[in-house]
Amino acid sequence: MASNFSFDIVSEVNFMEVDNAITQAQKELSQRYDFKGSKSSIDYNKADKKITLIGDDEFKLKALIDIVEGKFAKRGVPLKSMEFKAKEQAFEGTIRQVIELISGLPSDKAKELTKMIKNEKFKVNTQIEGSKIKVTSPKKDELQAVIAFLKNAKFSLPLQFTNYR
Repeated sequence: MASNFSFDIVSEVNFMEVDNAITQAQKELSQRYDFKGSKSSIDYNKADKKITLIGDDEFKLKALIDIVEGKFAKRGVPLKSMEFKAKEQAFEGTIRQVIELISGLPSDKAKELTKMIKNEKFKVNTQIEGSKIKVTSPKKDELQAVIAFLKNAKFSLPLQFTNYR
């Protein structure tokens, strides 16, 4: 039996869960006493995959981030998929922060991952295919070792392992 075994490394976000988490966060924002009469808001642009937080001041903005992160954690959305942009002044003295949701492996991150795997001297082949990486090997044990290594590695994006064959 000379067949190769393989799996794919992907970085995906369930946008249905993101939508649910944002809806819950907006509901909590409308009900919280410390935000009564505040200009603070949470907006989600599905097309651009961006969340815009607007807070009256630094303290309120931090509270908004905590609300969103808490809802994401409850819904199983990886917090590593959020990329925080720089804070900026908005209208009427408020502070705006944009959070981009990253889905898929950008080519630079895919190259970084394949380099990490090669540096560990695993007996596997890696191939970048668009927004995923295919890892193949004649031995299942090697593939499982790569998965275990990547689960313990500190990587900047959430990783999932699919199509294990």
